[in-house]
Parts: sequence; structure tokens; C-alpha cells
Amino acid sequence: MGDSNYSFSLTTFSPNGKLLQLEHALNAVNRAGTTTLGIRAKNGVVVASERKSQPLVDQNTFHKIEKITDSVGVAYAGLGGDFRVLLQQARKQAAGYYLTYHERIPVRQITRQTATVIQEFTQQGGVRPFGVSLLIAGYDDDGPQLFQADPSGAYFEWKATAVGTNYVNAKAFLDKRYTEDMELEDAIHTALLTLREGFEGEITKDNVEIGIVGADRQFRILTPADVQDYLDEAA
Repeated sequence: MGDSNYSFSLTTFSPNGKLLQLEHALNAVNRAGTTTLGIRAKNGVVVASERKSQPLVDQNTFHKIEKITDSVGVAYAGLGGDFRVLLQQARKQAAGYYLTYHERIPVRQITRQTATVIQEFTQQGGVRPFGVSLLIAGYDDDGPQLFQADPSGAYFEWKATAVGTNYVNAKAFLDKRYTEDMELEDAIHTALLTLREGFEGEITKDNVEIGIVGADRQFRILTPADVQDYLDEAA
């Protein structure tokens, strides 16, 4: 039998050792998800995403980057509905941790718990994998951190990475431009340059989103005016 005979089964490995539904989920991320990237600087983390929406959609209701806690944010590539469910779960986990320990949840722990939720949807019938990849950025006692969580439930810590459309070229660009001593301001410029490399049309303050967290441990999403300032500097 070929692998195609196992294409519709979530819980059965193909003879080649694959769960093909996970590969389909990754394809959904790459086809439906615009380019999203993250860069860990020595004093903070930046996540940036191309934002495409319908002309008549209210831009205030469409976001590619969201806060989980005051010090942790997440960006996604893939299906927006799946992202909304995972964001809600992550916020519940973070709130529960704060109520128990009276301190913010560590970045690695919220990533691990979110990845566990994702993984549970790869091992039982009647569900499907989440068609979304997450970039989780935060700052805690271990310093700035950047994690990527995929539809399989696997998660890894990165210095710089990209997901979604054109992620291969974006990663190649980041590999050339990234340096260990990069400051947060430089990382923001590098993120914009990376997005611009594979951007269709002109990059503007309205079609790109940027989130940053620094040593103040406050994750914030840049306003369109802030984004325009960085675009002017990079011009």
C-alpha cells in the first residue's frame, strides 16, 4: 500500500512512519498562513507578520499578533480560528498559574502547555490537527526567549525563525543577517527587511504587524505610526 491509503487517518502511521494528517496540517499553515517571523536579540524579542485582510474588513478586528500575558506574546501562521482557540487556552493556563503562584508564568512553561494541547489533537479519532504554527515570544528570569510550536505538538527554542508562506526564503535571509550581539532595534529592522524580501507589492504600516518585548518585560504591539517610523528608517 502507498502512503495515500493512510492520508485520511489521523491515528494510523503509514508504512513510512508518517502521520499524513500532520503533513496536511503543515501544508495548510504554509498555504493559508502569511509569512510570520521572530528574532531573539540579546535584550529582547521581536515577532513580525505580514497581514492580509479583505478590503472591507475592519482592520481593528483582525490581528496576527496577540498578548498571552503582559510579558508574553504570540504570532501565528495558518488558520485564524485555530489560533483563537489556542490563544484562549494559553490565557487560561497563564491566569491559573498566576492565581496559584502569584507570579507570571515562565515563557517555556506556557509554550510547553500550549504544545501539549496541540499534541492531544494528533492522537485521537474525531478531531483534526490544528492548522497553525505559533511563534511565542517573551521575557522572564531566563531572559528573552523565542519558541516555535507546530501542528505536531513539537516545540523548539530559536534564535530566529519563520513560518508560513515563503518561510524557506525568510529563514535563509535570517541566517545571513542574524548575529548573536544583535540589539532589539536592529532586530526590528532585520524583521522588516526579511518581510520585504518576499513581500508582494509595497510593505506599509497597514499590512504588517510587529510585536516586541524587552528588558522591561512588557510585550507590546507597535502602532501603525511606530511601524511607519521604522519603515522610514529602513528606506
